[in-house]
Amino acid sequence: MKYGIHLPHAGEQAVPALIRQHAERAEDVGIEDVWVSEHIIVPRAKFPRSPLFFDPVLSLTWAAAVTKRIKLGTSVLVLPMRHPLPLAKELATLHNFSEGRLILGAGSGWLKEEFSALGVPFEERGRRLDEGIAMMRAVWSEDPVTFESRFISAEIKEMTMTPMPVSQIPLWFGGSSEPALRRTIRIGNGWHGSGLSANEAAPVVRRLRAARPNADFTISMRVQWDGQDRGVLRALVDGYAAIGVEHLLVAPQDRNVDDWEKVMDGVGSLVT
Repeated sequence: MKYGIHLPHAGEQAVPALIRQHAERAEDVGIEDVWVSEHIIVPRAKFPRSPLFFDPVLSLTWAAAVTKRIKLGTSVLVLPMRHPLPLAKELATLHNFSEGRLILGAGSGWLKEEFSALGVPFEERGRRLDEGIAMMRAVWSEDPVTFESRFISAEIKEMTMTPMPVSQIPLWFGGSSEPALRRTIRIGNGWHGSGLSANEAAPVVRRLRAARPNADFTISMRVQWDGQDRGVLRALVDGYAAIGVEHLLVAPQDRNVDDWEKVMDGVGSLVT
């Protein structure tokens, strides 16, 4: 099992100094990767304590600047909310600046009000996700590139976008809906599940591994832990390992009040 830790880039405790501190410490104790999540603009009533989210790409760039080895992941970027071309530029830049350490966790999103504020049709988010991924992969690999789009406003004919990524950016899809799982099997390099117990995730893991048996397809889960009872954390690890999960991202149960240091200590204790 490999382990990741969520950085304190969201919630009441999020400040740049803590993002840097936790990224450096995670690397020092041998944790595999550090992660951030995303909201751009949120309805206040749905975030009664703290709606603070630092930008995920810039937060990882900040973390990359003070580390050398640890991988950098998004859990997850809501791709349909963003135009693929500037995002492709940002991600390629981060990947190159970090010497190939980025893992792109991507999803279709769930917060309808956020899509409305950004002027993106919520009902098209799945189709926009598919088209956006195809567009980014095209500009990351073809020079010149021509791409015909249906849902995203773009006219790309014999054009160039550089820098291209120094290596392929792994793409892990979140979500456990039928469309999300089909997308993961079709074009993903991994699955980054969330919100499922080991028993609930077991049939999903079996399906994904049957369809994608190759070793370079990663099965990951995001779990929450409050940093208190390490026996609870050990039980989570053992339960997911038993069903074939290979990577766990551990995030605080409540990012506003949990002790991030204790969460970090607990995850660090798992690394051998």
